Amino acid sequence: METALVRALEQFWRHGYEGTSLSDLTAAMGINRPSLYATFGTKEELFRKALDLYFARYTNIDAILGEPTARAVAERLLFETVVLNTGISTPHGCLGTVAALACSVEVEPIRQELIARRACNQERLRLRLEEAKSSGELPADANPASLAFYLITVAQGIAVQAASGASREELRRVAELALRGWPAPRHE
Repeated sequence: METALVRALEQFWRHGYEGTSLSDLTAAMGINRPSLYATFGTKEELFRKALDLYFARYTNIDAILGEPTARAVAERLLFETVVLNTGISTPHGCLGTVAALACSVEVEPIRQELIARRACNQERLRLRLEEAKSSGELPADANPASLAFYLITVAQGIAVQAASGASREELRRVAELALRGWPAPRHE
């Protein structure tokens, strides 16, 4: 079952939700449609399970937020995004970004699910940056909500560029440039 789910995840990651047909899924998973429905439910339910697997296996938000400094959080988030989105044995780009960009009105619930997951991670990041501001690690005029939005926006841009063929080195340079503007605490 896990092998079949991994294969479904790879199909969704490569082609997005709408770009992946039931025929693509059954061929990749090595099962027929009745087995797919019996084991995983609808295509939408299968996608949600694949999304859960993707976030559990490939993203490290808890570890990222656990970094000792806000700067380390930002660095790890961006550099791990580069590595994940330019993997040697995985599709390039981000499953959530690829799927959210290519959603028609008919699959609005999928797009909303992806938006909600991103918003949850952004909120967790904002809270971590609020802590950093409260401790004096970020300057008093820093805006944790804007910084969190900035980091998520850069990470999504990295994902889109990776899916479009940008190299790991090119994207690493983008992450380095983005971090040059990171606010430092004021020392008096």
